[in-house]
Amino acid sequence: MTTLEATEGQALPGFTRTVTRADLVRYAGASGDFNPIHWSDAAAASLGLPDVIAHGMLTMGTALRVVTDWAGDPGRVLSYSVRFTKPVVVPADGGADVRFAGTVTKVADGVATVAIEAVCGDTKVLGAAVAEVLLG
Repeated sequence: MTTLEATEGQALPGFTRTVTRADLVRYAGASGDFNPIHWSDAAAASLGLPDVIAHGMLTMGTALRVVTDWAGDPGRVLSYSVRFTKPVVVPADGGADVRFAGTVTKVADGVATVAIEAVCGDTKVLGAAVAEVLLG
């Protein structure tokens, strides 16, 4: 394992991911979550949703890439938690762009705490997204 260092306030490299309907189909197959709000316009509309929405766990897992790409080893992640605040709405024509970023908020006892941000358009889709990462 290579050495990983962090400082409080350090911004981690972010990225933007376009979530498409094809991604939702692939994720449904991998996860077994075939809830029709993730693929059926009619089912989403019947619940008052503006369109099909992405699986929350897909958004959560994608957000953690901010940390794992920076750390270079997913095994360094000691804990990870989020609160789902708004769904990622995925229109059929082109999908939805979600921006992910992270900031080190604390470094203590060889562990960095990272706050992760996930934003779609102007909407924050994850709240209280925090990972703890083993340094050294």
